[in-house]
Amino acid sequence: MVWLPAIMVTNMAVKCIALSLLFSCFSCYRFISRVKRMLQGSSDDIGWLQRSEQFPPVEDGTTHFMELLHDVRNGIHRLPNTLVYLLIPGLFSNHGPLYFVNTKKSFSKMGLTCHIAKIHSEASVERNSWELKQYIEELCWGSGKRVMLLAHSKGGVDAAAALSMYWSDLKDKVAGLALVQSPYGGSPIASDILREGQVAYQEARRIMEFIICKIIKGDMRSLEDLTYEKRREFISKHRLPVEQVPLVSFHTEARVTPGVLATMSHIAHAELPWLPLPRFLYMGDEFASGKSGRKVPVVIPAAAAMAVCALHLRLRYGEASDGLVTRRDAEVPGSVVVRLERKLDHAWMVYSSQKKDQLEADASDMCEALLTMLVEIGRKKQGEDPVANCI
Repeated sequence: MVWLPAIMVTNMAVKCIALSLLFSCFSCYRFISRVKRMLQGSSDDIGWLQRSEQFPPVEDGTTHFMELLHDVRNGIHRLPNTLVYLLIPGLFSNHGPLYFVNTKKSFSKMGLTCHIAKIHSEASVERNSWELKQYIEELCWGSGKRVMLLAHSKGGVDAAAALSMYWSDLKDKVAGLALVQSPYGGSPIASDILREGQVAYQEARRIMEFIICKIIKGDMRSLEDLTYEKRREFISKHRLPVEQVPLVSFHTEARVTPGVLATMSHIAHAELPWLPLPRFLYMGDEFASGKSGRKVPVVIPAAAAMAVCALHLRLRYGEASDGLVTRRDAEVPGSVVVRLERKLDHAWMVYSSQKKDQLEADASDMCEALLTMLVEIGRKKQGEDPVANCI
């Protein structure tokens, strides 16, 4: 019987080896699954709204938009002064003081009442929808006019959420909504960063939480709400009243040529004491005036960053995008869609470029044409003359 303990030890060793192999196989399987999930990415999510049969189709309004844009460029302005125009900024706009500023100045010069919504751009969609509801009600109460909305990027998601959740309160106050480069269906960039179960998910989330929550002082839900999972969940619960409110969707594709790398976007300006700096760093006639408190433009290579992201989405998914939002995800079901052929990135519509082409329409012209189209759609819905009561 001396050999019995040896047999027992051997059996225990075999069991330990078997359990170790089983655990290794399980870990290997989990790792392979995470790799597959990461490699698959958003392939099955991009364009999910267009594939769904429960949503109404879109109408292509690109040709008519180009006609309206041509009129705007030639001094024909049709926006009525009987409305208040509210520009709604997108994610991280609080850190770009010049967001929509040029468009607001252009509208004000035409005698139109125009505001830029003062919301916390890094807040959740639910919070911003409530703030926008209150903002719209205050504008209506103060002016006695209905409000026309033009929203960019996440601002479009926030504005659509406000109409979806509070339409009974806003139906007599909102004249229409134009969503400009908005990830209404979701964003592959946000989804790929925050997708659970993929390789390095925890590390990526911790980095984003540090950037958004600690540095920017925002809410992590502002990015989470743009994932395909959250957008599916929200749209299934809150229906956008597409039959009752005029809607326009506008999307573009970013240029990925080498020349984009040299393009800088003017997002702010800094007040500095007078210094013997080169003339091009001063704005207007400040160099010759000799006054203190010089304005130095703050520029960033936004176009280059958008080009890199757009190339990534093109190579990985074969999708055209403005750098952050794919064309297919920017089309709101039931809306009139403008599919612009001109190559423009996600930041172009709200920040001025250091290189301006006088032969092409600028962002203010684009916004005016979009809102003019929105006014016409609203009047057609009510059986009115689409070009009546213009400024």
